[in-house]
This record gives sequence, structure tokens and C-alpha cells, in this order.
Amino acid sequence: MSVDHPVKTRLASFSLVTILVIISVIALMPFLFIILSSFKPGVEMVRNGLSLNLDFQNFSLTNYGYLFTQRDGVYLDWYKNSILITVLQTAGGLFLSSMVGYALAKYDFKGRTLVFVLVLIVMMIPIEILLLPLYKLSITLRTINTYQGVFLPFLVSMTGIFFFRQYAIGLPKELMEAGRIDGCTEYGIYFKIMMPLMKPAFGALTILMAMGSWNSFVWPLIVMRDNVKLTLPVGLQTMLTPYGNNYDMLMSGAVLAVLPILIVFLFNQKSFIDGMTAGAVKG
Repeated sequence: MSVDHPVKTRLASFSLVTILVIISVIALMPFLFIILSSFKPGVEMVRNGLSLNLDFQNFSLTNYGYLFTQRDGVYLDWYKNSILITVLQTAGGLFLSSMVGYALAKYDFKGRTLVFVLVLIVMMIPIEILLLPLYKLSITLRTINTYQGVFLPFLVSMTGIFFFRQYAIGLPKELMEAGRIDGCTEYGIYFKIMMPLMKPAFGALTILMAMGSWNSFVWPLIVMRDNVKLTLPVGLQTMLTPYGNNYDMLMSGAVLAVLPILIVFLFNQKSFIDGMTAGAVKG
């Protein structure tokens, strides 16, 4: 029995790893298609569709050159717009959502339960229902065709508030009392004591918020008017028209569009894992 147990454990581990590898390959297959297609002429994809054919004679960097030369280099404008909006929305969202979630977790005040219930209700409302009221509000505030109009309506994330609240509940209140004894203000307690302890939550939410902002399509499509102010997902979509599809720029542009989010994940992956698994193990 003692001999069979390690064998069964290794067999179970091998089976699990094999299954995960197969799932990973299936999940990465579409992206692999896009990478290979980005090095081929657009006519090849029209003729043969997406394929894993490694015909190195047709491979070139011409499609990537088109991104910076065609259409007066508007792709770079789309890229800069997406980066600017993502940075502003993610940074502002982390700051405001963390403070609200922390306050709901650590302070007793009148109406706290009501505020938390409202947060849960807003989380359950589909974004499509809010598009028309948000559009009318943007017209009133004159934020149509501006960067503010894209990120301000979603600056405070209800999901972020809920996540930070749940994480902050597990932080010991004794640290707050110790801070008050040492003469810290409530803001000092938050920024100097509690915020560093919430680093895993910040890491996890940084990835989720950045991905949500970077991949946002419907709202930037509604708000923006000028071609040079479009975000990357909306700009890439303009390459598909009833009069012709520019697959050369579309595929190479889609590959480069993944890089910022990949970089964000690589820098925050440890905090992301710690934040998503916080509370899973007690003791």
C-alpha cells in the first residue's frame, strides 16, 4: 500500500498536467492562427482562411510596416489613445474603488448596508441597459468625442468595490487602533498601514481593470467621433467594411494589441494569484 500510493499520486499529477496542457493548447490555438497570419499577405487568408501552414516563403514583416505607414500612421494614434485611457481608468478606478471598499469593510456608519446593497444591485445590471442614460449624461456634460467621456462613466468599478471590501474585511482592526495610538490620521492609517497590506488585491484588480478598459468596444464606439481619437479595438474594427477588408493591418495590429496587457500580467501575476486565492485557505 505504501508503494502504490506514490505511484497513484504521480499518475494523478501527470494526468492533471496533461489535461491542463491540452486545454492550454486549445485556448492558445486562435492566437497562434493570428500570429502566423500576421506574417502572411492578406490575400493568403482570403484564399486559404486561417491555417497553421508554415510557408516561410510567404512570411514577411510587411504587414507590421503597414501599421506605421498606411492611413497616415493612425494606428499609433489608436494605440496611444488606448494606453492613455487604460492608464487613467485603471489608476483612478483602483484608487477610488479601494477607498470605498475599505470604508465599507472597516467603518461603521449610517447607511453602510444600504450602500453595499446598491453596489450589489448595480453589479447585476447589464451594461447595455445603462448605455442610453450614460449617453444622455455625456451629451449634457459635453464629454462626447473626448477621452474623459470614455473613462469617467466607468471610473468607479462596482466589482472593484466589492472585491476590495471582501479583501479588507480580513485585515485586522488592531492595526487601525495601533495607528490611531501612534497619532496617525484616518488617511494615514489607510495609506501607510492598510494599503500595503492590500497589495495582492491591487495586483489582481490592476489586471482585471486594465483588461476591461483595454478591450472595451461598445462605449468608445458610441462616444468617439474622430478617426484619430478611436481606441484600438474600435479602430481595428474599421478595417472590416462592406467595401473591403484590410486583413494585412488587422492581423498584425491584433498581435501588437496584446502586448500591453501581457506586460501588465507579467508584472502583476504573483499579486494576481495571491489576490484571487486570498481567503481560500484559512489558518
